[in-house]
Formats: sequence, structure tokens, C-alpha cells
Amino acid sequence: KEIVEYENPKPVIGIHRYVFILFKQRGRQTVRAPNSRDNFNTRRFSQENNLGLPVAAVYFNAQRETAARRR
Repeated sequence: KEIVEYENPKPVIGIHRYVFILFKQRGRQTVRAPNSRDNFNTRRFSQENNLGLPVAAVYFNAQRETAARRR
């Protein structure tokens, strides 16, 4: 079930940090999606949704490649 729709990185240029954090579900639950991802606080989100502590996490950087110039 999709909770939050994917959003492109903003701005679209530069290096972007991605962090995926996995929480173990204790059963069926409804998670409230944040109003905005600006200043998102994972700890607060976890507490508000009673998610407990994370069981895994991965972090990486990505950068869009520049397009080849047309001649």
C-alpha cells in the first residue's frame, strides 16, 4: 500500500543524500503521511506513528549525470 507518493529530489541538480530506514511492523497500522518533507524529522515521525526503533538503515549519495551536448 502506497503511503506517500515519490517526489523527485529538489533541486534537480547537485548531490542528493538518500536515507532509507526500516521499521518492523507490530501489526496492521495506519501511518500519517507528513505534510511536507522539508525539515523532516525521522525520530518525531517514528514517535508520532508508534514505530519503535529502526531495525536497519542504508545511506547513499546520488548525482544526476549531465546530458551529452547535441551538435
